[in-house]
Amino acid sequence: MRSHPVRPRPLALVRLLAFAVIAAGAMATALLPASAAYADADDFSYSSWDSHYEVSLDADGRAQAHVTETMVAEFPESDQNKGIIRGYPERYEGAGLGIRILSVKDADGRDVPFDTEHEDGMLLVLTGDDDYVHGATTYVIESTMRDFMIHGTQSGNDEFYWNLLPLNSTQAIDRFHAEIDFSPELSGALTGDSACYQGQAGQRLPCTVDGPSTDAEGTSFTVDSGARAAGDGVTVAIGFAAGTVRQPAARAADPVADFGPLATGLGAVGLAGGAWGCVAALKRRRRIATGIVIAQFDVPADLPPLVAAALVPRAPNPVPAQMVHLAVQGAVRLEEEQPEPGAKKRPALRLLDRSLARDPLDTALLDAVFPGDMTVRRIPRSSTKFAKRMAKLVSRGRTEAKQRGWLTEERSRAAAAFGWASVGLVAVTLAFTVWSATKDRDLLPLSVLAVIFAITAVVISSFVAFSTHTVLTGEGALRHEHLLGVKEFIRVAEADRLKMLQSYQGAERRSDGTVDVIHLYEKLLPYAMLLGQEKSWTAVLDTTYSNAGSRPGWIDVSSGVSISTRLSTYSTSMNAAATYSPSSSSGGGSTGGGFSGGGGGGGFSGGR
Repeated sequence: MRSHPVRPRPLALVRLLAFAVIAAGAMATALLPASAAYADADDFSYSSWDSHYEVSLDADGRAQAHVTETMVAEFPESDQNKGIIRGYPERYEGAGLGIRILSVKDADGRDVPFDTEHEDGMLLVLTGDDDYVHGATTYVIESTMRDFMIHGTQSGNDEFYWNLLPLNSTQAIDRFHAEIDFSPELSGALTGDSACYQGQAGQRLPCTVDGPSTDAEGTSFTVDSGARAAGDGVTVAIGFAAGTVRQPAARAADPVADFGPLATGLGAVGLAGGAWGCVAALKRRRRIATGIVIAQFDVPADLPPLVAAALVPRAPNPVPAQMVHLAVQGAVRLEEEQPEPGAKKRPALRLLDRSLARDPLDTALLDAVFPGDMTVRRIPRSSTKFAKRMAKLVSRGRTEAKQRGWLTEERSRAAAAFGWASVGLVAVTLAFTVWSATKDRDLLPLSVLAVIFAITAVVISSFVAFSTHTVLTGEGALRHEHLLGVKEFIRVAEADRLKMLQSYQGAERRSDGTVDVIHLYEKLLPYAMLLGQEKSWTAVLDTTYSNAGSRPGWIDVSSGVSISTRLSTYSTSMNAAATYSPSSSSGGGSTGGGFSGGGGGGGFSGGR
């Protein structure tokens, strides 16, 4: 189907002409006609617009009409227009209008070539051929339609509530006249209520509808108007006794057709959500080994932060914790470097002793941060290369957790069952939707949303329902519970921690705040970072060092800044560097209460 925009503008021609004007100079500009440079197919008007509606009932008692519109277009003498475009809405109040274009003729009754197209719920009548038309040109469009009369819920009447002029139009009209003739069977049902509204869409400006005028052939109403601006509509509402006009089935209540897609769509969404719930339940179950959490003040040597993060749900990026892990072991030191005098200091890392990296992941991190002979590394602000290296380390941590037998891949049978059920129900939803469409019904807005949401939810949840998921093994669950024990140790009060260190298992620990306790607390700091306890645990370290009258050697706090403050700056910088990604940008009613444009019809008018 050819596309005809509402306001076609030959922009390419304008640009070409503008280029020619610039190239030719001021003299050529003066010779160009202004109309050629600013040609616009919508730039014309109508000297008159006459509409004649012959309204009756068919054998089934449904409304039908024969409509004749006579329009005199005033085109410019330049080669601008080849005809007009008249658009008619194809649906009204949930039902199709069955519009048929019978003919298009000129003032002498000769046929005018035309084509029809369907676009955005509009039937477009495109008149003319490839020849340009000039001056006053008459178009007489004859059409038929049905089911345009509705039952007014506010007035309680059956109504002819109709927009006689297109509100989506850029052409002014010098004179407008409309005649509406109702057949005898309709004339006898008139209530005497009528109203007329004019103006732009939504305005309630009154106008006059003359009538009724009754004779043997029925009853007539007329509307006359002088000049009307572009898009300035006229809407009439004429009341009839309730039940005069039989409404199409599409406007009758049908709970199955109306609410079926909504009900099944919501059901599909619910089932899709059930698949997510089953997967979440599977992961929770696999995190339980004994179900008992005992406070722990140490972490196994084979559980560095990069691996531990894979066992902790929603753990933050483990790279900062892994580096602190190496720092408290003495392999690196957290410092600040000043690139040049007057420049702002940046968090940096100094390599002290590679041999203290005991786990393969410890060594891998040092190699990634200190390649070659590098011993000092400022944490970069925006290095894609550095961020990729860190991302590989995080991925390697998960791989190591699998290789060490702590993670595995598993499907949830319950999730798959929910997934298949949601797919089946969304298929039923689509079938309901298609069935409703075959009954010429408009779907309820909520049903439309439900269908869209259901399809989206089921498609997304299918990836969850039918995929394998990373879960903890039995050994992995034991280590997860161990980490929860570390969190419990960090969480309890200082006095309780010291009691634990004085217990049989912790007898070698000294409780007077000296080096052994400090070293223990430092070793737990990386895991406090993974477990969301960083702020409270650095405060404990600050207090412990203060009581001991010493300062840590693994982080630069010589300026008197607390460990908590310095570590927060380091963690923020390291996390930003490890997760850096370059940003992207892009540019460049008959009893009153009605209003103009409130009825059916109207449509569109433009040039071609």
